[in-house]
Amino acid sequence: QVHVVESGGGLVQPGGSLRLSCIPSGMTRRLFGISNMGWYRQAPGKQRELVALIDTEGGTTYADFVKGRGTISRDNVKNTMILQMNNLDFEDTAVYYCNIDAPSWAGGTYWGQGTQVTVWS
Repeated sequence: QVHVVESGGGLVQPGGSLRLSCIPSGMTRRLFGISNMGWYRQAPGKQRELVALIDTEGGTTYADFVKGRGTISRDNVKNTMILQMNNLDFEDTAVYYCNIDAPSWAGGTYWGQGTQVTVWS
């Protein structure tokens, strides 16, 4: 059974950085390697929105609000996905979720429980 765990959230001052990690325990390296994945976030009172995606070839897509200050990456050996975001501001306060889009025959989409990021001064 796959259990997606995010880590790295917390309190960050404006202008600071965060590094979020996503590890799907119980997922084989093979399945991880053939899954697209990404980060989403949900701020209070708002809908969940895409932050960044990374496909199986390492191709990336970023939301406009994170372009130039965010990097998504994956390590198919360590079964880990990373989101690095810099120059944070108050609007980045949200719960950040890891999403793993595995093939349907392998269970489909997996979500983590989310990790809270709060930007405050």
